[in-house]
Amino acid sequence: MSQKSLPPLNWLRAFEVSARYLNFTHAAEELHLTQGAVSQQIRQLESHLGVALFKRLPRGLGLTEEGQSYLPVVQDAISRLAVGTNEIFGQHNRRHLKVRGSLSFLHYWLAPRLADFCREYPQIDIRYISNIWVKEPDGEDDLEIRWGCGEWSGLHAQRLTWDILQPVCSPTLMANSPIHEPRDLMNHSLLHVLGYEEGWGYWLKRVGADDVDYSRGLQFDTLISTIRMAELGQGVALARSSVVEDLLNSGQLVAPFSHRIEASESFYLVHEQAEALSPDAANFSTWLVAQAHRLL
Repeated sequence: MSQKSLPPLNWLRAFEVSARYLNFTHAAEELHLTQGAVSQQIRQLESHLGVALFKRLPRGLGLTEEGQSYLPVVQDAISRLAVGTNEIFGQHNRRHLKVRGSLSFLHYWLAPRLADFCREYPQIDIRYISNIWVKEPDGEDDLEIRWGCGEWSGLHAQRLTWDILQPVCSPTLMANSPIHEPRDLMNHSLLHVLGYEEGWGYWLKRVGADDVDYSRGLQFDTLISTIRMAELGQGVALARSSVVEDLLNSGQLVAPFSHRIEASESFYLVHEQAEALSPDAANFSTWLVAQAHRLL
C-alpha cells in the first residue's frame, strides 16, 4: 500500500492557522500573506490529500471531520518543530560552548563539579558531546577532553588527572567471594574496555599474576559501562583512579588491592593550537584546570 507523501510545511502552517481562526483573512494577517495566497495553499493541501479540510459556510469556515482529525496531528508536529528549533538555535542566537569528551569523565568527574561552574558563569551554556573514539578536530568543537598521553600533533594539551590503574568491584561481590590477592581474580569475571592499551593483561603482568587468564570476561567500548557492571556485582573492572574516586569514598565500590600501577595515559583538555580560544572557552578551560589541580 502506497503512502501519502508529506505536504509542504507552508501548506500545513496555513491549515493550522486557518483552523485556529476559522477565517482566511485573520490567518493571512498572522502569516503575513494575502488572503488569496492562504486560500490557494489550503486548496493545494486539500488537492494533495484528496479530501476537503474546510467547509465553506455563509458566515466563515468550519472544519470537516477529516480536518478535525488532522488538526491535532499538524499542531503537534509544528509545536515539536518549534520547540526543537528554539532549543538548538534560539535564545536570541546565544551560542553554546561546545565541549567534546569522555562520557565516563563527564559522568564521574565533571558532572558533580559542573554546578559550580554554572553558578560562577551563568551566561555560558555548555553543549557536551560524548566521544567514544577519538577523532581528528574538525573545527566544530571549542574544547575536547581526551584520554591519552598528552602529545597530539597540532593540539595544545593541559593535563587534568594523574591516574593509577585500580581494580574495583562491588562490596557485595567482595563479601560473597573475597579477593585477597591478584590470583584470586581467576575466580571472577573481568570487565574489559576495548581500545585501552593498558588493560587487564598489562596490569596482571605488572603485579606478577601472569597465570590469570585475562582473555576471559565481558568487553565494552566505554569505561562507564565496565564501572556500572562492577557496581552491579557483575565482575571486576580495571578503572582509572580519577573516575572512581567518589565511588570509592561513598562505598559504592571497593578496591581489593593496594598495588599502585601508574597509568601512562590520563585525561587532558585539548584544543587546536592554531585557533584562539573564545572568551567562554578560555573561562571554562581556566576553571577546569584549576579544579583538577585542587585534587593534587
